Amino acid sequence: MKQVLWYLIAGTRGGRNRARIIRELDDQPRNANQLAARLDLKYNTVRYHLGMLEEHGVIEGGEQDYGKLYFLTDRFDHHREAFETITDKLE
Repeated sequence: MKQVLWYLIAGTRGGRNRARIIRELDDQPRNANQLAARLDLKYNTVRYHLGMLEEHGVIEGGEQDYGKLYFLTDRFDHHREAFETITDKLE
């Protein structure tokens, strides 16, 4: 997971936005519309980043299709320290 986080956060152009999404989801589960509004990003941009994070096991979506809430995974929680280290180096 540490390598995945380096890739998703530090290794690609959208890393800062993905880190912002992770921080918002750490505060509480949210759906794509809520994230777009809170982060002042376009809905499609948020959906793209959510897809990347979900594909790599950082987040998981709830059961419903409409207004699906996203949560951080237990796998991410086990590697939270690596996330903090990576984001500290970006600032």
